[in-house]
Amino acid sequence: MRRLLLLLTLLVSLVALSAHAQGKPIEPEKAFRFAARTLDPATVEVTFDVADDYYLYGDKFKFAADPDTVVLGSPERAPGKIKHDEFFGDVETYRDEVKILLPVTAPPGITEFRLTATSQGCWDGGICYPPTPQSTDIDLTAKPTRTGLGFLDRVISGGDAEPSARGNLAGNTEASGDESGRIAGLLRDASVPLVLVSFFGFGLLLAFTPCTFPMIPILSGIIVGQGHHISRGRAFALSLVYVLGMAVAYALAGVAAGLSGTLLSAALQNAWVLGAFALVFVLLSLSMFGFYELQLPTALQSRLSSTANHQKGGHVGGVAVMGVLSALIVGPCVAAPLAGALLYIAQTGNSTLGGVALFVMALGMGAPLIAVGVAARSVLPKVGPWMEGVKKAFGVMLLGVAVWLLTPVVPTVATMLAWAALLLFSGIFLHALDPLPANAKGWSRFWKGVGVVMLIGGAAMLVGALAGSRDPLQPLAVLRTSGAATAATSQPRFEKVASVAELDARLASADRPVMLDFYADWCVSCKEMERFTFSDDAVQARMNRMLLLKADVTANNDDDKALLKRFSLFGPPGTIFFDRDGAERDGLRVVGFMDAGPFAELLDRALR
Repeated sequence: MRRLLLLLTLLVSLVALSAHAQGKPIEPEKAFRFAARTLDPATVEVTFDVADDYYLYGDKFKFAADPDTVVLGSPERAPGKIKHDEFFGDVETYRDEVKILLPVTAPPGITEFRLTATSQGCWDGGICYPPTPQSTDIDLTAKPTRTGLGFLDRVISGGDAEPSARGNLAGNTEASGDESGRIAGLLRDASVPLVLVSFFGFGLLLAFTPCTFPMIPILSGIIVGQGHHISRGRAFALSLVYVLGMAVAYALAGVAAGLSGTLLSAALQNAWVLGAFALVFVLLSLSMFGFYELQLPTALQSRLSSTANHQKGGHVGGVAVMGVLSALIVGPCVAAPLAGALLYIAQTGNSTLGGVALFVMALGMGAPLIAVGVAARSVLPKVGPWMEGVKKAFGVMLLGVAVWLLTPVVPTVATMLAWAALLLFSGIFLHALDPLPANAKGWSRFWKGVGVVMLIGGAAMLVGALAGSRDPLQPLAVLRTSGAATAATSQPRFEKVASVAELDARLASADRPVMLDFYADWCVSCKEMERFTFSDDAVQARMNRMLLLKADVTANNDDDKALLKRFSLFGPPGTIFFDRDGAERDGLRVVGFMDAGPFAELLDRALR
């Protein structure tokens, strides 16, 4: 408990430091974010996104073009608010955002130039900045975006982002207006308490996604494995240690991803790592079946006996490590809150607030797990055969987690055979094939029924796998008539793009709206999108009117990373939409899973 208190104290300290950091002046480029886009060949729209507690002077804007043969007209802007300045008297100021229309006259043959905008402003805390020039490249032939500048439009003007496909730096609309961009804006603009409460809520919602479900039997197995003597307090402490380990991993890995642009968990999705982790669960499950007792070698036990005697029950360090590994390996998919925090870290470099937000989000994800861990203690009866039955049930669950982990890296037929074997043997052990005595009690009949259902499910899985089915959810679909089977398994046809060059070439030749889907074999949410969203009839009808491209980033090689970086994505799933000219549609991208209904409405907007 002393260690838990120390971890919580460190968390409070991080929050305090983050709040304190918000009270310091920031660099002028971050306080007054500059972006520009082409409205038409004769007009450029300049935007300054002003941070909270900062303002710009209306009479300090200056603009210059390189080459100087490009002539800039008189800027046009809406009136600002009058502020009484101690030194300058009444002055015109702008807060939040200011947009300026800049007439442009370019000589024949010149379609690109360098725009430099100079601004000057102050912080309410008492700091005034010197005139600050910021520059970006302007392509006068670029088409305007449809819904204005979004989050990343306002931050890429410093030159950190690459031009999007057939676009320019000023007109790039990466992630603008989408959910992850709005969440990144929340981190940037909201107060620290609001950020923490919001991300805890995001975590609670993410706790009920498929990426988190495998953690339930892992934690429950840890609690049940302690035996009937474990108290509720001990169960709560172990659950909290597991969740804190998971939260620390999310925070550290998230900060690293935000600063490097690469998810550490994606690098761990390979056969060796997943195989080793699956083997751990197999060994844990076999110990629950009573094949052996997991314990340290005798020599090491003697050496650590004095320490162990002072730690009631021990195992805290191992549980924390299991929480860390679970976060990195079991749940690698990207959701909008995670993507928003990573975007914020990547664009601002503020890893303190971003890391704390991710830590709190993981705590929200772990809150239901703590409840499950404490509830697992309540299912432990007194010493007797019932307790052994509960342990074996959780042993089966851990074997299921092992099979689930290996699903991305082994052939589908192998996983179907593994599920079949697990269901068949579980049904047999539940006496599905044994006759019940005439005076059998209700519970005996109930568990025999469960065993029969598992036996039938395992048999269906086995037959389907041997007959050629590769769909664990519909193993017998292959036995239907060929036409029905084809209709049941139909999926939209995607063209694969393996590099940025291939994507650019395909967008250049597109004659209709384009949808680009980022996918990986190890991404559960990607499979959800295919199974429940892309297979929907209404969604398919709309997708068939588009050019469908798929970027398979399973290998996580250099080309895959370049494709993800092109759109400021940190991992799959992600869906990007482009118009007929190959320019990304602003505010339409999807990060994470989306149900068929909302996705169909999004497709309607993309087809306009």
